[in-house]
Amino acid sequence: MRFLIPLLGLLTLVGPGTASAQSRAIVDASAPTDISVTIYRDPDRWVGEELERDNPQGFAMISETRTVTLPPGESTIRFEGVAEGMVGVSAIVTGLPGGTIEKNRNAELLSPAALVNGALGNRVTITRTNPATGEALSEQAIVRTRADGGLVLQTSQGYEAVRCSGLPEKLSFASVPAGLSAKPVFSVDTSSPSGGTYEVMLTYLSWGFDWQANYVGTLGDTMDGDELSMQLMSWLTLVNDNGQSFDDAKLQIVAGRLNIETDFEALADPPVARGLRLTCYPFGNTSAGAPIHVPPPPPGAPEPLMDASLIVVTGSRARKESFESASPVSVVTAEEENLGDLKLFRVPDRVDVSARGMKQVAFLNKEAVEARFLYTARCTPYNWIDDIDVPMPADVLLVTKNEDDKGLGIAMPQGALNLFELTSRGPMLAATSQLRDYARGQDVELELGESAQVFSRCARIAENPVEEISDAWIEMRAELTNANPHPVMVRLELGSTGEWQARFSRHRVFVKNGARMAEVEIPANDRVEYAWRLRSSLRD
Repeated sequence: MRFLIPLLGLLTLVGPGTASAQSRAIVDASAPTDISVTIYRDPDRWVGEELERDNPQGFAMISETRTVTLPPGESTIRFEGVAEGMVGVSAIVTGLPGGTIEKNRNAELLSPAALVNGALGNRVTITRTNPATGEALSEQAIVRTRADGGLVLQTSQGYEAVRCSGLPEKLSFASVPAGLSAKPVFSVDTSSPSGGTYEVMLTYLSWGFDWQANYVGTLGDTMDGDELSMQLMSWLTLVNDNGQSFDDAKLQIVAGRLNIETDFEALADPPVARGLRLTCYPFGNTSAGAPIHVPPPPPGAPEPLMDASLIVVTGSRARKESFESASPVSVVTAEEENLGDLKLFRVPDRVDVSARGMKQVAFLNKEAVEARFLYTARCTPYNWIDDIDVPMPADVLLVTKNEDDKGLGIAMPQGALNLFELTSRGPMLAATSQLRDYARGQDVELELGESAQVFSRCARIAENPVEEISDAWIEMRAELTNANPHPVMVRLELGSTGEWQARFSRHRVFVKNGARMAEVEIPANDRVEYAWRLRSSLRD
């Protein structure tokens, strides 16, 4: 096989790794026969923070099953096509009869610079085409310089700098130097006394992955007061920023915040593909002795570089429209498992985790989730009720419980929620919210914004400032109005538990999220007043 390089610009591929001892045989492992990808969410991305599509900060654990045939004695096994974000120190190879002696991450990929360096002192073919006649003349040449500056060849005419003859040129390499690959390579040294064929598993961590959940809720067309039923679906959006695809893979995602003490991005150290920059020095050739005039490029022409047109590596990149389509790429339902304090969702069908791609997988579809609207009003003794001229709108919560009886009963990873309401013109967006991670059995309360129907004036009755009456019970009052054609429940936030005690006649005071609260009902199209007392917990 011959490799042709038209000298037009700069190529970016990848090159050789650590040289193996000459006494060891070089063995290429087969392509993966089975792949498992477990994606961990970016631990520093909080609720409501967007997933970084172009620079994902999560990582993945990748397990590849491959076959190797080892000769007797020591050998070096090359695993070609690992993720470029591979954390080499995390790699484990199991199934080898003699275990692992040494591990190496190849640092360079096949590229014009790597080809030139690998051919140093060896013969290549240079072909020049006369633009006037179209005649192509080829001759043998010896590479005399590395790819650190101008490329100098020794030909029958003497020493010549490539790209300085004034004629279109290309180089032909009879073979790729040993150890060079267009794909990232990981290698291990091992020993097998008798040799043989073995099935091995390579497991490693890789940088450049992430995932997030997105929820779609659709309210039912009937409601019983503030009680409602809704359909809830969730999609997992997966991102792989590596240049390698993991096709037909077993896919798992891990939910929850994992404590990470290691900088995986710094440890990944991906291999590099170095381009070849050509300069016209020295000019001409040593036998002629006179420089050859090279016409300057036309204005605005780029500096001559050896570029990716020299060796073409093709790939498929998903269109952006598919990332933002209302229809997901694949529709399967993930199964929940415990992983210590974390949750693991296992996708039952195999999935293609594409290079530089994004994928959506359905993992939750609940047809009838029972929920209710709950209105909240914050009351503080630091405000005097007569100073509140305009009633404040109450906040609206969508409330349910993550249990089977309510139609849920599955761990819910953090993510964004779009809530739709059915109308005569089809579903209409009613609200958006953000979910934190919810475990089974937890109360789910989603903020939907301010109400246009429920309002409150809520503060202390006495004009005296709180500081003057801090040792006594403070009289509080809430004036609540409801313009809905049905009764509503309002949760009054009475004060923080560390700061206030509360007495509320005929109503239960409970503690939630560090505050004392009570829930009261307001009839349809009505106005109601409620009174209670607070006393400082910090009094002497």
